[in-house]
Amino acid sequence: QVQLVESGGGLVQAGGSLRLSCAASGRTFSRYAMGWFRQAPGKEREFVAAISWNGVSAYYADSVKGRFTISRDIAKNTVYLEMKSLKPEDTAVYYCAANPDLAGLRVGRGDAWGQGTQVTVSS
Repeated sequence: QVQLVESGGGLVQAGGSLRLSCAASGRTFSRYAMGWFRQAPGKEREFVAAISWNGVSAYYADSVKGRFTISRDIAKNTVYLEMKSLKPEDTAVYYCAANPDLAGLRVGRGDAWGQGTQVTVSS
């Protein structure tokens, strides 16, 4: 079982940048695809980005493509979400998730979830 802890959220002005981190515990981290999701107030949780277990393949929601980059450091058991050109509509709680099945992860099926980190983008 993987346990996940997110960090790096905060308040930023539109056009700014943030990097979220998700630290994983558990010796099987390298076997899991990892992903980021977000949930804005009054809205359903939505997929943001996912990366394969080996870091070779990455997928993004259309709304963040070209602005966000997901990456992972297997040695550090950490996955990152680099966010640039942030917009007010990016404001949400961001969650990290893990699933050995990348396809399942991309549709929101996570074996493990973090507690979330708040990102607020002011206009």
